[in-house]
Amino acid sequence: MKNFTKAIISIIILIFSLSCGNKSSNYELALITDMGSIDDKSFNQGSWEGLKKYAEEKNITYKYYKPAAKDTDSKIDSILLAVAAGAKLVVTPGFLFEPAIYKAQDEYPEVNFVILDGTPQDGTYTDFRIEKNVYSVLYAEEEAGFLAGYGIVKEGYTNLGVMGGMAEPAVIRFCYGFVQGANYAAKELGMKSGDVKIDYTYIGVYDPTPEVQTTAASWFINGVQVIFAPAGAAANSVMAAAEQNNGLVIGVDVDQSGDSPTVITSAMKMIGESVYNAIDDFYNGNFPGGQSVVLDAKVNGIGLPMEASRFTKFTKSDYDSIYQKLVDGSVKVLKDTDAKDANQLPLDIVRVNLIQ
Repeated sequence: MKNFTKAIISIIILIFSLSCGNKSSNYELALITDMGSIDDKSFNQGSWEGLKKYAEEKNITYKYYKPAAKDTDSKIDSILLAVAAGAKLVVTPGFLFEPAIYKAQDEYPEVNFVILDGTPQDGTYTDFRIEKNVYSVLYAEEEAGFLAGYGIVKEGYTNLGVMGGMAEPAVIRFCYGFVQGANYAAKELGMKSGDVKIDYTYIGVYDPTPEVQTTAASWFINGVQVIFAPAGAAANSVMAAAEQNNGLVIGVDVDQSGDSPTVITSAMKMIGESVYNAIDDFYNGNFPGGQSVVLDAKVNGIGLPMEASRFTKFTKSDYDSIYQKLVDGSVKVLKDTDAKDANQLPLDIVRVNLIQ
């Protein structure tokens, strides 16, 4: 059945090519979207912007494909569509592509793949394998979260919230880093135990919903000043609640300051830059296939958009100083693999309220 589906898709693409002409239907660069849309103000959008920028600068054809469903087979079907349409390099944003790339790297050895936030595995997390046509890009989310938590406490806020989308590795790392950054800043400021409070939960979705907005609004009404929202498009609901309740929001992945005046800063991964650089390496014969890398502060892989941030007390000089400590290793931030929950973090000042 699977081979039959592939054959049907290939025939459809072939017919389309013959009827429309190769120029209009062949696309060398392709992106397969993860959950959400191409304008999700998050991972899909950041990846697409990097690919689009390179393609338009170099006059290379490009296209994105949105899987019909969230399952692995739907992702593989979209990869097949991209390959059948002439893709030489396919970008897949998100760890949910791990099983699809695990299979695709063997099925399409002539095609190169960039997987962001994941490494190819068989779907059971028992067999991890990366072939020479796959480049795996990971990010030090814990460092990006740390910078956001540090900056917001230095700015003077002490009643904070963390609303993660789902308890998945990248989101957990963001949240752990945020708590540690807040704690580090509180220590520097000479605060006492419990002076900084953090409500901490995973909302279970990445889509904007009335329920998320209601929850965020209740937090603001009860005294939370700023909510850190590594939650994809669900952060839009947090922003809506902030706008109605004099609250502030910290975005993630990309600079979200344009989405709402309540966004004080964003814990960014340099997604667009890493996609752009990977494509450039490919076209220059230096594709780093067979590798999995973690982009951290040492390679400017994460950071806060200080020019777009709405800080009034936390300065660029303050930011540069703490960033350098991440670069030289004088500050080490724990990851989810180092601690199983926020209660295990070495907190001296921050009081974390875990909400199920």
